[in-house]
Amino acid sequence: MEAQSEEKEVETTSIPESDVEAEVVEMPHSDIRPGMLVRVHEKIKEANPKGEIKERIQVFEGIVLGLKSASSARTMTVRKNSKGWMVEKIFPLSSPNIDKIEVVKQYRTRRAKITFLRGKHKRKMIEVKTK
Repeated sequence: MEAQSEEKEVETTSIPESDVEAEVVEMPHSDIRPGMLVRVHEKIKEANPKGEIKERIQVFEGIVLGLKSASSARTMTVRKNSKGWMVEKIFPLSSPNIDKIEVVKQYRTRRAKITFLRGKHKRKMIEVKTK
């Protein structure tokens, strides 16, 4: 009975505070919001018939429909009109393939996800005037 009642001492390892602070990663592009008209510059690698790999930058301009996740694996959905076809693309914000993101305009929205732009009954969004 006495053997069972003995408490086992468990060693707990504590993480130094400097290591905890080093793990905190700053979120990239934290100023992006739904309703912004953005221009995303994305690096694309292409191979020609000779096998040479060339890298170029492709620009995708559209409106941000929403953001997903609050961690470093954050993504944004951008929608644009390409020759009458509506195209949506999901960009991971922490990807090294994204060169830069420019904000062209900003519209005022009352929603976190503005998926109502997909449907037939589109509402008008008011442009926010910046000085």
